[in-house]
Amino acid sequence: MLEIRNVVKTYGKNVRAVDDVSLRLTPGVVGLIGHNGAGKTTLMQMVATLTRPSSGQILFEGVDIAKKPDAIRSRLGYLPQDFGVYPNLTALEFLQYFAALKGVRDPARLRRVLEMVNLHEQAGRYAAGFSGGMLRRLGIAQALINDPDILIVDEPTAGLDPEERLRFRHLLAEIGFRKLVIVSTHIVSDIENMAGQLAIMRQGRLVAFDTPETLVRQGRGQVWSATVDAAEYELLRAKVNVLQAQRQQHGISLRIAHPSQPCAGAVAAEPSLEEALMAQRYATQEIAA
Repeated sequence: MLEIRNVVKTYGKNVRAVDDVSLRLTPGVVGLIGHNGAGKTTLMQMVATLTRPSSGQILFEGVDIAKKPDAIRSRLGYLPQDFGVYPNLTALEFLQYFAALKGVRDPARLRRVLEMVNLHEQAGRYAAGFSGGMLRRLGIAQALINDPDILIVDEPTAGLDPEERLRFRHLLAEIGFRKLVIVSTHIVSDIENMAGQLAIMRQGRLVAFDTPETLVRQGRGQVWSATVDAAEYELLRAKVNVLQAQRQQHGISLRIAHPSQPCAGAVAAEPSLEEALMAQRYATQEIAA
């Protein structure tokens, strides 16, 4: 459906925001993970035809979208991280505006989209009075107004409370049953239970593309748990990568990323997805060093 072939995006003379990335994506939820500055937003902006690759190709159903951007624009929904609304418009008026821009003339479609994002009872309210979560849901509504085949969302849960985050993740997972949903985030918990595949970016490069289950399996044997006293903790933290430290009655409970047993009494632990990714990152850094 969507193929990214050896895409490079260069700024200035030597800065590669995206460095030779290749991916083949089909319907489902794909998590695009990386720290700020990893190249996630730049890659998504190229897929959304907001900027062009310096080299390489992005193909949608075989068509190069850099040469023919209209091939994807009418079938694309995009929610950027910084999404602004017109505060003097109601939710319904706001969607009517975007529907006109996208050539959608079916009033029933607007009502269905408001129901999908649970804003149908707020259709007549002005956006100025919306909470952060409601604004994000209004943003996803505008991205869905044209019933897109590809939905791109950048840091979708930034600033949301836990209940809103859960609702938003559930909505994206449902959309992913039928569409290609690309979710960019640096918060692993946002996508670990809804993404079928994860693309891990670091310094502009794609360092992994696999299922969450496979990435967790690769982290086994690299994450350890141990309980130590305060003095040993100070020595350990200078030598190994401590993922978590919690003071308890009988000492300090640790989760540690290390390729071998980091201290006496440490036992191999089943890693979470986030721990597995951190262990992989630390191992890569140590090899590079």
